This record gives sequence, structure tokens and C-alpha cells, in this order.
Amino acid sequence: MDAMTSPAPTMSELSYEQARDELIRVVNELEQGSSTLEQSLALWERGEALARRCEEWLIGAKARLDAARLAATTPSEDATPTR
Repeated sequence: MDAMTSPAPTMSELSYEQARDELIRVVNELEQGSSTLEQSLALWERGEALARRCEEWLIGAKARLDAARLAATTPSEDATPTR
């Protein structure tokens, strides 16, 4: 299956970059103001979902960074104290 016929990823499958790029496209389209009210509402809802997806990625990334920092500053249980 090529890229043109493959199904679009679901919201939960979007990478941060994919969600961010689509959110930028949605915002640009809304700012143009050429959509009907119904189209604008659909775009707004899609934008809200994309923003939530981006936030999920950023919260997850922060949690990973916090865990890595904690692991780097916490002495391991295997380490024996030296005197």
C-alpha cells in the first residue's frame, strides 16, 4: 500500500510532530475565514483534539525527563558507601 492509499492515523497514533503540523494547518485554515460555519466548527473541534494530543506528548516527555533526572541524581541501591 502506498502513502496515497494508506488510511490516515487515528488521533492516538499521531506523533507529536504530526499532530503539531496538522494543528498549524487547522489554525491557518480557520484564520483564513473562508470556511462555512459548519466547516469552521469541525475544524475547531479537530484543532482542540490535536492540541490535547500535543499536550499528552509534552506531558509524557516531561515525565520521562523528570524520571531520567531523578535516576541521575539518586544513588543506586547497588552502590556501597565509601568511607
